[in-house]
Amino acid sequence: MHGMMMDRPLKIIDILKFAEEVHPTQEIISRTLQNSIHTTNYGEIGQRARRMSKALVSMGIKLGDRVATLAWNGYRHFELYFAISGLGAVCHTINPRLSSEQLTYVVNHAEDKIIFLDLTFIPIVEAHLEKFPSTTKYVLMTDKENMPECNIPNVICYEDLIDRADSDYDWPEFPEDTASSLCYTSGTTGNPKGVLYSHRSTVLHALLACVTLSGSFAVGRKILPIVPLFHANAWGIPYSAPLTGTSLVFPGANLDGASVYDLLNQNKVFSAWGVPTVWMGLLDEIKNRGAKPEGLGEMIVGGSAAAKSLIEAFENMDVTVIHAWGMTETSPLGTTGKLTPPYTELPREQQINLKGKQGRKVFMVDLKITDDEGKILPHDGKSVGNLFCRGNTIAGGYFNNEEASKAVIDKDGWFGTGDVATIDEEGFLVLTDRAKDLIKSGGEWISSIDLENMVMAHPDVENCAVIAIPHEKWDERPLLVVVPAEGKKPSKEELIEHLSGHFAKWQMPDDVVYEDTLPLTATGKVSKLTLRQKYEKHILAS
Repeated sequence: MHGMMMDRPLKIIDILKFAEEVHPTQEIISRTLQNSIHTTNYGEIGQRARRMSKALVSMGIKLGDRVATLAWNGYRHFELYFAISGLGAVCHTINPRLSSEQLTYVVNHAEDKIIFLDLTFIPIVEAHLEKFPSTTKYVLMTDKENMPECNIPNVICYEDLIDRADSDYDWPEFPEDTASSLCYTSGTTGNPKGVLYSHRSTVLHALLACVTLSGSFAVGRKILPIVPLFHANAWGIPYSAPLTGTSLVFPGANLDGASVYDLLNQNKVFSAWGVPTVWMGLLDEIKNRGAKPEGLGEMIVGGSAAAKSLIEAFENMDVTVIHAWGMTETSPLGTTGKLTPPYTELPREQQINLKGKQGRKVFMVDLKITDDEGKILPHDGKSVGNLFCRGNTIAGGYFNNEEASKAVIDKDGWFGTGDVATIDEEGFLVLTDRAKDLIKSGGEWISSIDLENMVMAHPDVENCAVIAIPHEKWDERPLLVVVPAEGKKPSKEELIEHLSGHFAKWQMPDDVVYEDTLPLTATGKVSKLTLRQKYEKHILAS
């Protein structure tokens, strides 16, 4: 027997329509590329998105066509999220940090009809014009006043395109499983893989984020997404914020500690979302100025694990730190570390330790860990296994890539994350490592994450990474790569002493090397692949 409720498709554009009607005056604040501050609201964004959708239709864009963005976090990028998917096209967010080869691949693989780009990225497009499809059209995300001379043929001004159409536009009806957006993984080996989200999966993800992180989203409360809109749907913020009337503050291209501090402080932002490298820069700026940004009460950390020292530093300033874990393939929230009773009643040190974990699963996401033969392991906090997930917001394969799709989905339909993890009896997830980053020494596994977290607690260390180096006797051994704090350079002996008592002797790094900075991947994580390639011939004592 079926229920007798109406069956209306879940569509992304209904989120913006809701915000336009219920929260029209809530602000969208953006730092522009000209370093000025632009302020609009959900009511105005709704009108502009209609006009842009109508303009795109007049350019021949239809259901299923891919329309790309190559842009920073700002109001124009935000309204494109809705204008493109609202008409039934697919919003392909391109990561500008991809290599030239990867960039060429994703544009051609997606068959982008139009690329919207910020002025910053004109040189990138100019260098790839002959490598991109000859039929691709280009729109510069600026107004007529700031329209530059460039070598992109027949380039269109964004605001001119908006002015071509009025807002008398009815978004079309289509099934909720219609593709809405496309984001490619940065891919450390082989070509990037496309994750193709649907309207249904995106709306469900927006709802689960609002429920799970209810303290982050509220009418008038402000969120600063440092996580870029070109990566993993910016962790769902562009959809959850309008649902709840939360104001958005977009940082544009300036993500250094001073710029982030100023934007947080001037706008009294409550919640900021980003990767640990950004928060380390902000922490240094806070130390320089002697106070945290006014109003900052919460920090969501994702992308990679945050060191305990980083968590403690912000918690000591009454900034609640919430770890989140996920991937492009999980929309991306899979778990969050928001503590609820009875955990909030634990002693502070125990709470900090829990915050260092990746948290517990969000609604509609199932997790399991298995051994290498596929046998399910217990959630006892001790068994270490390969992490799998499934749910309504989890990718079931990759766009136009059957081989990669088969490789990542197990026989029971679960998605293999590539992470190695434990899950305890209360559901807390701890990532032991990425499978490719584990160090196997003499048949025993060493976690690079555990070593890094402890090294980061040393006061003279600004950043670090632990990588596997080939070893004749032990197969692999850990090498510690350190970025010293300004004016400091802790010796190998000091660092090993700092680790002693926390790790067995055989788990200790065999050597320490020093770098001014660590290389980053296209998504802002430390590129251990680059470090392994650089130090593959580094000689370790036998």
